[in-house]
Amino acid sequence: MAPSLTAPLAVDGLELRNRLYRAPLLECAGNGPDAGGAMIEELAPAADAGAGLIFQGATVVRPAGGCVAPNMTRLHDRESAERLRPVPEAIHKRGGRIAVQLDHGGLRSREVWHRGYSGAEQLAVSRPPGALRALDAAGLLSLNPRVLSTGEVRDLAADFGRAAALAADVGYDAVHLAGANMGLLQQFLSPYYNRRDDEFADGARLLELIVAEIRERAGDVPLFAKVPAETRRPPFVRRGISLADGVRVAERLAAAGVDALVPVETSTFWDASLIRGAFPARAWRDDRFREGYAAAFGGRLRARLVELASRIDAARNDFEPAWNAEFCRRVRQRVDVPVLCEGGIRERDQIEALLGDACDAVGMARPFYAEPRLPARLLERGGAVACENCNNCVVPQVTGAPGVCRTPEALRERGRRERADEYDR
Repeated sequence: MAPSLTAPLAVDGLELRNRLYRAPLLECAGNGPDAGGAMIEELAPAADAGAGLIFQGATVVRPAGGCVAPNMTRLHDRESAERLRPVPEAIHKRGGRIAVQLDHGGLRSREVWHRGYSGAEQLAVSRPPGALRALDAAGLLSLNPRVLSTGEVRDLAADFGRAAALAADVGYDAVHLAGANMGLLQQFLSPYYNRRDDEFADGARLLELIVAEIRERAGDVPLFAKVPAETRRPPFVRRGISLADGVRVAERLAAAGVDALVPVETSTFWDASLIRGAFPARAWRDDRFREGYAAAFGGRLRARLVELASRIDAARNDFEPAWNAEFCRRVRQRVDVPVLCEGGIRERDQIEALLGDACDAVGMARPFYAEPRLPARLLERGGAVACENCNNCVVPQVTGAPGVCRTPEALRERGRRERADEYDR
């Protein structure tokens, strides 16, 4: 029989109280002395409400560069780790478990697209693809790539290993490699970006090396990894990671010692394939963020061009329920480690149908912006989430604003559920 959402799950000895997890989101906690407090404020409600596992969003493994948005958090030395020590302590007090997602943006970093950070160099797998160079020539991006040497790739793997060891030292229960969402690890895996002629022309070799570094430095800390398939790439991108390629990468990572896998279908670019749903018209029209958009994109005209591109992109990436389910199912048939599914999962009945078939646990991301205490209601009462899949929570983050739900319909529904005590455990 398929397991229920409320059934426990073990991931290499890490006991999870149920199979519902908070998927990685941008917490916008920054790196100041209050970073830990800001992170707790963001994550604690999910733990209070009973989430089986909480993923802290993309956390950068180097002291400079690599952030894909403003106010991201870093984990690269003892000082940055100690700022975060209160976070796992707070989650544990609430009976939860927490994993930190380790990341580096590469050519997706804010230095490429945000005018406030332009000029700084970006780490690159190879010479940037022609489409990015054309946008740079047109003044819409700011490329200043440094192609990593073989030795520098090894240094990057060591940085992931050191960050994982620091995380384990301050109490995080697990580590999650951000192998997708067009970050640097996906860029190594993707033939669109990777045209190297050394051993890392095989991009999965880098991830295997990172796993080895983590095992050497952090011991047997449970290790999760996101695995991409570039099935949503634009038509002009002829070469990408196919579903079959993604399955092979998943098999290699499981063989290398990764304890759980998160397969996701995505693009070769940072686009709406990651956040499928409606065009966020309300967010683009919000007067509170107009100046921030202009500052981020280099003027009001450029901001309008980005808005237009966003509208076109949203039309290509309509919301699709459980859009990663088939990829997860294929991976689960080929590996002996738990497979986690996220992306477009919105109802308890849908979750129960996925468990034991496509996956072993289910995650949600944007619905937690709308309902920070979502697990209490979903685990005990079932039903659907309040999230409208409108993406109005996402766009303001380019200005450094926190990720919160600003959609009146969803907020009214949350208020109704609060008054009905549906978030009480």
